[in-house]
Formats: sequence, structure tokens, C-alpha cells
Amino acid sequence: MEKHEHTPHGHDHSPAMAEQPMHVGGAQTSSPGQLKDPVCGMNVTEQSPNKHEHAGIPYYFCSAGCKTKFTAEPERYLKPKQEAVTPETFKAVAGTIYTCPMHPEIRQDHPGHCPKCGMSLEPLMPSMDDDENPELKDFSRRFWWTLPLTVVVTVLAMFGHQLGLFAMGTQSWVELVLSLPIVLWAGWPFFVRGWQSVVNRSPNMWTLIGLGTSAAFIYSVVATAAPAVFPPSFVAMGRVAVYFEAAAVIISLTLLGQMLELKARSQTSAAIKSLLGLAPKTARRIKGDGTEEDVQLTHVHEGDLLRVRPGEKVPVDGVVTEGRSAVDEAMLTGEPLPVTKRVGDKLIGATLNTSGALVMRAEHVGSATVLSQIVQMVAQAQRSRAPMQRMADQVAGYFVMAVVAAALLTLLVWGFFGPQPSWVYGLINAVSVLIIACPCALGLATPMSIMVATGRGATQGILFRDAAAIENFRKVQVLIVDKTGTLTEGRPAFEKVFAMAPYTEDEVLRLAASLDQGSEHPLADAIVRAARDKGMTLSKVEGFESATGIGVRGVVDGKRLSLGNAALMVEDKVTTDSDKQMQAEALRVGGASVMTLAVDGQFAGLLAVSDPVKESTPAALKTLQDAGIRIIMATGDGLTTAKSVGQRLGIDEVHGEVKPADKLALVERLQAQGLVVAMAGDGINDAPALAKADVGIAMGTGTDVAMNSAQVTLVKGDLRGIATARELSDATIANMKQNLGFAFIYNSLGVPLAAGLLFPFTGWLLSPMIAALAMSLSSASVITNALRLRGHTKG
Repeated sequence: MEKHEHTPHGHDHSPAMAEQPMHVGGAQTSSPGQLKDPVCGMNVTEQSPNKHEHAGIPYYFCSAGCKTKFTAEPERYLKPKQEAVTPETFKAVAGTIYTCPMHPEIRQDHPGHCPKCGMSLEPLMPSMDDDENPELKDFSRRFWWTLPLTVVVTVLAMFGHQLGLFAMGTQSWVELVLSLPIVLWAGWPFFVRGWQSVVNRSPNMWTLIGLGTSAAFIYSVVATAAPAVFPPSFVAMGRVAVYFEAAAVIISLTLLGQMLELKARSQTSAAIKSLLGLAPKTARRIKGDGTEEDVQLTHVHEGDLLRVRPGEKVPVDGVVTEGRSAVDEAMLTGEPLPVTKRVGDKLIGATLNTSGALVMRAEHVGSATVLSQIVQMVAQAQRSRAPMQRMADQVAGYFVMAVVAAALLTLLVWGFFGPQPSWVYGLINAVSVLIIACPCALGLATPMSIMVATGRGATQGILFRDAAAIENFRKVQVLIVDKTGTLTEGRPAFEKVFAMAPYTEDEVLRLAASLDQGSEHPLADAIVRAARDKGMTLSKVEGFESATGIGVRGVVDGKRLSLGNAALMVEDKVTTDSDKQMQAEALRVGGASVMTLAVDGQFAGLLAVSDPVKESTPAALKTLQDAGIRIIMATGDGLTTAKSVGQRLGIDEVHGEVKPADKLALVERLQAQGLVVAMAGDGINDAPALAKADVGIAMGTGTDVAMNSAQVTLVKGDLRGIATARELSDATIANMKQNLGFAFIYNSLGVPLAAGLLFPFTGWLLSPMIAALAMSLSSASVITNALRLRGHTKG
């Protein structure tokens, strides 16, 4: 990725510097003597009345507004900008590292093939560049240029004696000449890979192809150049039997198989490419003087005001500051209906503004946007290995040597005990055994399914961190859910305040809001918003401390405050008023969360906040319960509130006033009973349990800590995604089993048939050319089956 340096320099007006462009305020001047506003990027001059000196360097601005922004946060405008993941920049960001689908630990900065399995390496992340895979181009060229030669050699081998074009001895030389470019040029990459597999002591598919093709070709060359060394039994139709056509057809079919495989593999990255295609290229920025300009997405800063017109895509993540509109988020969340956005609502970059005009403030740009993080997570998951793959890896590790042993045994058995010409039969059948065995089909069985499934999940708003999460999801027996932000909207509204003399209701609200300024919890946000809506001036909080899961503490206006649930009051030895608690209990029964405020260790009041249940929650829970999953609610809210919500949702097992350690202990206790446990949450207090659970599920609307601790993220924060993820997990595992089953059956039947097992009963032998066709199609069949997962739809 190109790096843009934004180091500010002083204004040196010496002749030596006059013709050199300068970096001023984080942006380079476009011509001598011309400066740029470091905030909005407008051209300014040193005569501008808006000037500010920072770190001994003068900066000039187009307006007082830009100067004010810069003065408040100069480093924000001087630090290097984050590059956005766009179709233009993504290739440079991610297309430089190449890896192997079967061995993700293999990485290099240029195309090539895997030293372990010989498979073509592919970019760690695909780019929007539509150029064809260079190896696919190379193989296509080799295939099409030599295909006519292969056809001629095959026709001569099968019908030459009938055509009578050459004497049979001469025909052998003609076939040799025609086969040389096929074997030594078209097949050269295969021999290189086969040799590397021997040098690296990692026998693979190319070991078998190299051995088989070399055996057939070298035998035929000797038979042509020195026929006298062979006994009379090798002579057929006036010459020693040669098999140039077998070597030629094997190479042509292998090239064809590789072309089919490479084309099919390119489709597994279609999901990431479609995500990359969502990113807009430009944004419309509102400058400090109120005028507007279109800028490249890479030039958008955090804090910039952007206009999003009807029909345009939201450029970056941010918040609505003006206007109202319906935004279609289906491309990222899978939600089919547009969502109405008002002032204060969050916007996700790359979603589509359908109707009204919006003004937004950019909050996350470049690699920090939801789209960029989704792309990174999907790519990371696609390169992970499923536990089921271990079995295939163990089998494949011994598979090649077993096939070589089987080929050698075939040669010896046919040579000593077969009908005449026994050694010719032995050689051809041994070559068939070597060629038909395809460890690639075995190795690709699960990686291809994982790559397609993770891409499909991303288009439905479900992000799997790795292959193990997909494999384990279908085994989940118990789901523990947090309440706030998981079952509920996570956007609570302040409802009521109860004050204890000598404090007034307004004073209790102001103190609580002042303390909650330092908290990330949605309930705290509701209290702060309520105080600001009333025009209250909040005080600075000192010594802020989050007693995670039960409340917060701090000092406001010299008073020591505690705000939280009953567990916090017990810790701080605060005695509450029974009458006020009875009033609060009535609210809890209605589903509201009630927090207690203590000032200097004395009960001061209660604050009630209600958080409505998501519309999708009841249906999602019923679907999960119908699937046989046991649902448990564990929340830091009071037990009465938790039971009220649980009763409405049909959740029988409810745990209230739990700390993060309690959620963690609950997960451990259930796991000790032999149950597979999933945990769904969205807050910092859920992180330990999310990390410990067999499957941690984070709401995409929650905190970064929760998402970093989880194996699965639901972009929409909708529990229906859990049911969809489970169905996708079931479909993926079934697909992996089909692929593995096909690979095992194919090889277990193919090798004995190629060895001539049916010859004593039917007189039928498997030609090396048919073996090559079957081998080439086996990998393509596995990939094609995996691609069926792209059609998986929500249940």
C-alpha cells in the first residue's frame, strides 16, 4: 500500500526551497507558494487571518471554523491518514501475499506453487482486478498449443497401423518427435513440482504424476531408440509397444483439470469481491465555509462532515447530524427492509441511502470501517483449518507412499504372474495406479467448503472468525444470552428518577449523568442523553472506575459517587430506602432497569431506564428452542427485571445481577456437565464468557472488545442470525462430509480398478488416459460441490 507521509515542515522561503513542494499541516502544497488548510484541504495563503502555531510551526486556515477544529485536536489532522479499503487500493494492500488453500502457513510475496502439495498459490485476499490468474493463463497456453499434437499422437497410436502412413518402426519415431514438446514443455511445470516434492520430502499429487508420466515416456523412448533390449514378448504389430500417447494425454488432461480447478477456485473468493465492490470511490465533503467538494475516499478524515444524497452509498461509518432517510443495509447485514435513520443514528459505510438527504459526521474511516473489518475477518476465516481436516491431513500424509507401493506391487504381480506381454501390462497398470490417485481431492475437501461458507455467511451478516467456529456451531446445546443489546434494542430510554432528601430529582439525574460520562454501557448513555436534553451542565468526573457488570464509581464535585445495581450497593455497604425500592420494583416488573445512586456512601436516589425488546427476538428464540437449544439469560440487571423480560420471551432459566466472573463461571459449569455452550453478548462485561464459550457470538452493534473475544459476529446484532448460522454450519459440515466421502470412495475404488483387479473376471483394464481424466475431474468435482453452498439461504 502506498504510504502518504504527512509530516509538517516549517516554511522555508530560501531560493533552494522555492521550487520544492512542501508538506504543510498534513497536506502537501500543490505549487510553490501555495498552502493547504490541514483540516479541509482547501488552498490558502499566508495572508489568511486564520493562523495558528503548533510545535513551533505556523498553519494557515480557510476559516475560523477550521482553525477551531485544528486547535482542539491538532494531532488528528497531522497524523497519517488511514487508507480505506477500496477497489483501487485493495490490490496493493492485500494482493502482495500469496498462500496455499491446503497449507495456509505457506506465504510468499509472489505467485507460485506450494512446496508441500504443489498447488497453485493464490492471493491471501482477492483484488477487484479482473485479470485472469497468471497460472491459469500459462496452463491454458500450454494446453491449447499442444492439444493438436496430443490428438495426432493418439490417433497414430490407435489407428496408425490401419492408416499405413508409416512403417511401424518409423511411426514410433514420429510419435516421439510429436510427444517431446508435450512432455518437455507443456508438462514441464508438473515435473518441477514432482521433483520439489521429493527434495522437500512432501510427496503429493505431482510426485505421482511425475512418476507415472516419466515411466511411460522413458520406457517408450528406450523402446523406440533401442528396441533390441526388450524380449520378443514386448513386440506387437511389428514394433516394441510404446505409450507416447499415454504420456501426452495424461499431461493434456492434467492441464485441463488444473484449468478447471483454478477457474472453480477463483469463484470461492466471489463473496469478498462482492464486498469490495460495495465501497464507494468518493465522498461529498462539506468544507468549513459551507461549500462542498467531491474527494477520494482515502482523503476522508474522522470528524469530517459529509453529505449523502438520495441514491448514493454512505462513504464511511459515522453518525447522522442532519436529515432523515431510509437506508438499505441488506448488503452488509442481510436485513431486507431499509432502516429509517434520524439525527444521532449510526450509519455503516457502503450501505445505500434510498430516499432523503443526510449529513453525517465521519467516525471510522479506512481500515476501521465495518466493511474493511468484515473483509479482513472473512479472508482470515477462509484461510483457517477445520478440525475435521486433521483426519484428511493424516490420511494424505501416508497416501502417496501407499500409492507408490501399490503401483510397484502392481508392476511386480503383473510382471511375474500376468499374461504375455506381462511386463508391458504391469508397466501400464502401474502408471494407471499412479495417475488415478489424487490426494488433492482429499486435501481440498474441507478448505473449499470453508472458503465458500464463510463468504456466504458474510453476505448474510454472519462473520465466522475461523473454520472451527463453523464446525462447532452445529454442536451447540446451550445458548447463554445477555439482555441489554442482545435481546433488547441496546438503545435504552430514560424513564424516571426517584430522589432521596436532601437531593432533588434533577440533582440525582445530573450527578448520575456526570458520573456516567465515562461509561460505555447503553444504560449510561440513556442517562447522559436525558440530562443533556434537559440542558443540564455536567461536571467533570475524576477517579472513574468501572465495576464491570455491576456499576461505576467516581468523584463528581468532590462527592464520592456509586451508581449501579444491588450488588454494587452491597459491596459499598449502602443501605437503601424500602419505600423507594418498592416503587422501583414496580418498574422492574414492567421490564425497566433500575440503578441506585449513592453519594458519599449514602443512598441518594434511583434511576429507571427501559430498553425495549427487539422485534425479531421472540421469533429468533422460538426457532432456536424448536431446534432443541436450551436458552439461558444471564444479565447484570436486577433479578426482577430479568425475570420479567424472560417471562415475556419464554425463557425459563434466568440469572440476574451477575458479574463477568459469574457469567464465566456459568459457562464453565455447563461445560463441566459435558454440554457444548454458546454465549451471545455485546459488552465488555461479556468478553470473558465469550472467550471461554465453545462458540462466542458477538452482536455487531456492540463493543470491539466483545467482537474480538468472539468466534462469530452478527453484523446486524439480530438473534435470527444465530439460527441462520446454525443452518449454515449444518450445511457446511454436510458438504465437507460429502467431499471427504467422495475423495475416499474415489481413491479406494480407483486404485484397485487401475491395478487391474477386474481383469481376471472381465478382461477389462483401465487405460492410463482414462485414469488421467478421472484424476483431473476429481478435484474439480470437490470444488464444484463446495460451490453449491453459495446457494444456501436463510431458513
